[in-house]
This record gives sequence, structure tokens and C-alpha cells, in this order.
Amino acid sequence: MYPKTLQQLIESFKMLPGVGQKTAERYALTMLESNIEDLNEFASNLMNIKLNIKTCKVCHNLTETEICDICADNTRDQNTICVVSSAKEVFSIEKTQEYHGVYHVLDGLISTKKGIMPDQLNIESLEKRLSQESKEVILALNATVEGEMTSLYLAKRLEDRVDVTRLAFGLPIGGHLDYADDMTLIKAFEGRNKIK
Repeated sequence: MYPKTLQQLIESFKMLPGVGQKTAERYALTMLESNIEDLNEFASNLMNIKLNIKTCKVCHNLTETEICDICADNTRDQNTICVVSSAKEVFSIEKTQEYHGVYHVLDGLISTKKGIMPDQLNIESLEKRLSQESKEVILALNATVEGEMTSLYLAKRLEDRVDVTRLAFGLPIGGHLDYADDMTLIKAFEGRNKIK
């Protein structure tokens, strides 16, 4: 129906989460109507995220520098570490402006079904971050089978070194942190419990 070049752009937009056929068509047609300067800027921004964004050497969050702004912030509680599965969850929690510790991004969850084992996650670097001053590791992982498996594994592995807590179940079972609203996240932090 569409010329080949336009159809290819539509297919590219459909790769984005939540973008179906009609939305992809609208995006592609909007791009077609845009002036060349705006398109060049858009294309440049797409390339720049791949060229400039890297992971923090301390917590594995997304950054443009060696160490992210959160890890470099001396006003944050460096002895409370919130463990998340991906960087997008850091951004969701930060929007609440209620958590003042630091983070550690695992880059996934244990999943025997997908062949993801503990040694493929950023668990060893989490253990290296712990010191005698470390007070708490908060497990802010999705309430899914993989999230539960990872939480239990980490709780067992860290239990003799630091208090391990998890977010309260204000989050729906099977839900994902990055889709939770601010109040749900705030309540989940307030009601977190130690894993026994």
C-alpha cells in the first residue's frame, strides 16, 4: 500500500514497545512531512544515544560519564542500595523523589527458561560494593516468577553481610516497576520488609 521506503520506516517504528500499525503509520507520515533540519536532528539524536550513553562503572545505571550523577552525589545515602533489574526502573523510582540512597542495576533477572543464570547478572559487582558501613540492600524487582527467583537468590547470598529488604506488595503481581505510578512506588517503599 505504501511506497517501499515509507513501509520500511513504518516497520521500524513498530519495533518500539506499544507502537502498533496505526501509530507507526502516523509517526512515519509525520516524519515525511517534517523539514530536513528536523529530520537530521532526530537522526542525530538517535545516533547519539548509541555513541554517548554507557553504563556507570559503579552501579551500571545509564550515564554519559564514567560514574553516574546518582553515584557521584555525596548527599545520597551511599550505604543503602536499591537493586533493580534495569536502568528504566531507576528512572521510575527517581520520579517519586522519595528514595535517597543509591542503586545497583542487575541488567536482567534470573530465568532458567531464558537461560539467564546468576553469573550473567551484575551480582558480583554488587557484592564488591558492600562494606562494613552498608546498612541495607533493597530488592526492587518485578513481582514475577523471575523477580521472585532473583530476590530469593540475592537474599540468601547477602543475608550474612547486610539487611536485605524488598518492596512491599503494593505493586501488582506480574506487574513491572516502570509502569507503576508514583504513589504505588512510594507505598511499596514505605511497606518494604526484611526477607527471612
